[in-house]
Amino acid sequence: MKIARTRPRPRVARVLFGAVLTAIMAFSVGGTAAGAVERSGDFGTMARTDVYMKDIASDTGYEPHGAIYSSFFNSPDIKLCPYGIECAAHTNPVVGSTSYIFVNLRNNGPYGSGISNGTLRAYYTTSGGGANWPAHWTPIGSKTLPVAPGVTTTSIAWDNVPSLGHFCLLLRWESATDPMLFEGTSSSINTQYNNNIAWKNANTVPAFSPGSVSVRPYALANALAVPAKYDLAFRPLGEPVPGAKIVADLGPEMFARWRAAGAPGEGIQVVGNTSVQIVDPYKAQIRDLLINPNERPVLSLSFSTGQTLQKPYTLQVVQVGPAQEIGEKYDVGGVDYTFDPKR
Repeated sequence: MKIARTRPRPRVARVLFGAVLTAIMAFSVGGTAAGAVERSGDFGTMARTDVYMKDIASDTGYEPHGAIYSSFFNSPDIKLCPYGIECAAHTNPVVGSTSYIFVNLRNNGPYGSGISNGTLRAYYTTSGGGANWPAHWTPIGSKTLPVAPGVTTTSIAWDNVPSLGHFCLLLRWESATDPMLFEGTSSSINTQYNNNIAWKNANTVPAFSPGSVSVRPYALANALAVPAKYDLAFRPLGEPVPGAKIVADLGPEMFARWRAAGAPGEGIQVVGNTSVQIVDPYKAQIRDLLINPNERPVLSLSFSTGQTLQKPYTLQVVQVGPAQEIGEKYDVGGVDYTFDPKR
């Protein structure tokens, strides 16, 4: 498949974890990429528009944004709120309720101008690391609207939030005058290479009571057509959470595969029959978790603190592995967990 190249890109934006060309070629040859669009001559008399959502705070719409070890899966332009009035901070949804997804649509992207008409679509999947497009994503709803130059904030209602209550959100702006660059099975590559796709995977862990335990599901995925090994990395964003106890229950199948690989990792120790405790919050990794194509294994993460916190702390849990071919490993998705003493 040919990937069009007519969008101008600054030199700094040409590197995605040091391997843009490799990823693109693998994406177009080995993936299930679809929808590549030639950038010249597509629109007839229609002007090219460029609405985007930020992947990270410094994102200005260039494709890819090229940030290394950034929370590209925690868009600052997406916020989940319990009411139809925009809230101050992203919240966890309440099972069975109606929640509202607020989105900033920025019509000042580098590849076009003018009023853009299109449809904003929202999807969800189980909270976790990698997720495959479109197999792992379930539609929530959509809204068709014009977006004038500047920033337009809109919302999509999420009726009857399903069980679990801990999800990844994916937002897509679809417009005839603002097409996707290309898409394949890897949600991480899709997000970073299309400025009109944004991913929100953030979760609040209540930390108002020492010793209380919060359990969260953490789903993994493999976007390749062959089995591949992935790591689970734990990274505090700033200071480590004081007195935190974090345990990953891999479940019998994933634990057995990990044991068969030699139980590799660092900053961890085995506790119980299928669980691993995080000992070093700065460099803990559970390595070489074997995932087959089309699998969706779901681990269980438990969080607790041994003391009352005075301020919020954030821990990032990231799935790291091959993006579109076996070889060098990249961040393929993750969750930012905020320990909040007010919740």
